[in-house]
Amino acid sequence: MSDIIQLLPDHVANQIAAGEVVQRPASIVKELLENAIDADATKIELIIRDAGKNLIQVVDDGKGMSETDARMAFERHATSKIRGTEDIFKISTKGFRGEALASIAAVSQVELKTKQKDATIGTNIYIEGGVFQFQDPVQTAEGSNFLIKNLFYNVPARRKFLKNNNVEFRHVIDEFQRVALAHETLEFSLFHDDEPIFRLRKGSQMQRIVDVFGRKLQPQLIPIKEDIIWCKLHGYVAKPEGAKKTRGEQFLFVNGRYFKSPYFNKAVQEAFEGLLLPGYVPTFFLFLDIDPEKIDVNIHPQKTEVKFEDEHLIFALLRSTIKRSLGIYNVSPSLDFEKDPHFDEIMHKTFPSKGNSGGGTTLKMPEIIVDKDYNPFIEEREVAQAEIQNLTEMYHQNITAEPSKINLFEDEDFDEDLMRLPNGYWLFNKGDETLMLDLGRMHRLVVSENTKPVKKGTTNGHALLFSLEYHMNEIEKAKYNSIKKYLPELGFEMSIAHESVLRIDAVPEGLKETQVMKFLENLFEILEYKSEEEFMQYYQNQWSKLQSKSRFDFIYKKDAEQLIKDFTALGFPEFLPNGKRCFYEVPFNDFKNKF
Repeated sequence: MSDIIQLLPDHVANQIAAGEVVQRPASIVKELLENAIDADATKIELIIRDAGKNLIQVVDDGKGMSETDARMAFERHATSKIRGTEDIFKISTKGFRGEALASIAAVSQVELKTKQKDATIGTNIYIEGGVFQFQDPVQTAEGSNFLIKNLFYNVPARRKFLKNNNVEFRHVIDEFQRVALAHETLEFSLFHDDEPIFRLRKGSQMQRIVDVFGRKLQPQLIPIKEDIIWCKLHGYVAKPEGAKKTRGEQFLFVNGRYFKSPYFNKAVQEAFEGLLLPGYVPTFFLFLDIDPEKIDVNIHPQKTEVKFEDEHLIFALLRSTIKRSLGIYNVSPSLDFEKDPHFDEIMHKTFPSKGNSGGGTTLKMPEIIVDKDYNPFIEEREVAQAEIQNLTEMYHQNITAEPSKINLFEDEDFDEDLMRLPNGYWLFNKGDETLMLDLGRMHRLVVSENTKPVKKGTTNGHALLFSLEYHMNEIEKAKYNSIKKYLPELGFEMSIAHESVLRIDAVPEGLKETQVMKFLENLFEILEYKSEEEFMQYYQNQWSKLQSKSRFDFIYKKDAEQLIKDFTALGFPEFLPNGKRCFYEVPFNDFKNKF
């Protein structure tokens, strides 16, 4: 029997290896930006065309490469950062300067122009599909200029799996943000199809966050800082009003490298316990500085996952430090303890203090601050007066309310009984059945049925007496540009007045002026990774939610009666489209066995 195992040709092996590193244009952006940082660049420019499918260009003013290094950088397993196995576990740089270039070159057309400082001439290299074409001397600026063209042109099966430009460019922005946030002392620029998206000046960490996410975030940011023996923590968390329903702005960095960690995200979430509405997640920008030998950054091809030697300690550090900062800035109640008791206990066992026979750290006693001018009876009197007023209003409403026996349908020969329960549900006698109603879900179905998509070319908006202004960050600006063609059809009249200020002159009928800003925030939020074609579907869903009420909003019988009439006109459907029930039948016959 003949042998069947063979070595793969180099170009096939490179294409397979590229699949681990190059998943989409954003993967290349990450590698090239990090290489520019490792080259000691102070200015980095990223130029994108067609969301990176046809061009990714990164220009830096770093130290550049020699003629030989430029050629070697595209060889497999070529790197300037590792000489032995032990070096892998103490890497303090981003990439290996040539680690991913061979994979990138295998699935694209690559051109590199580079020149070292004080060199009289640079070098120009062109590689196509992993095959070296030429290398010539060239006049070029100091630093490096990478051009990646026609990604996956030689692997059509991979190219067809790329998403549309709107989605792919959003991933590019993600990678750009992650690198830019971690290096506020460097200048960054991003251009997409000749349009400037970001021009980031060098400055403080706060300035960089504001430049990326907009000025409206600045008043919400709370500084976080802790410096202990083995770890430094610094950064910012947003106040509860800055929380998002989606993943929001959640950024973790270790030694200047972005990473993902559901475990550490949970620590931040726990620090906000009791401060956020259900379903909301906090916004944070947190930076850890740890000895490189205590972490492993090479457990994931994209290096977005990091293994920590003492992750339980970091969990406690994050939770306790954020809790303390929230207390200091009067965001949450605090007894002004220095640290989370769990954190002190762990530190006591792990890092015993010198000269302490007990083997523990010296704990600082809590400081109790007493307000001598505080009078609890003033506040209680105000609360009592408010409660009396509410009870008086409820009394007058009850004595003027309609009797509990109502007849909803004049053509029926029976009466329908309707009663509200303390938990917000209603009991409704419909014929021989007694139903427990969720009026919130019923209302959502009524609204969604009555809110039909606007026909193309028509408007149902009304002009505002005074224009509103919405300050967009660059991400929201890009999202706005992707959907603005739909907005006139929906009744919106908007335009970018100057820089990133969106002026709103008209809104759809039924949208209150007080709801406009929050509605726009929600629109931009749900556009996360959504295509332009899906926008109408998400818009209608968001509009229905805005117009809908919860079951707790129905406290007056006349409102419940009208909703039941509207719901009956729909055929009294039992389920929402998502499968949730609008009502249950109360099994009163089963109660007989209880007595």
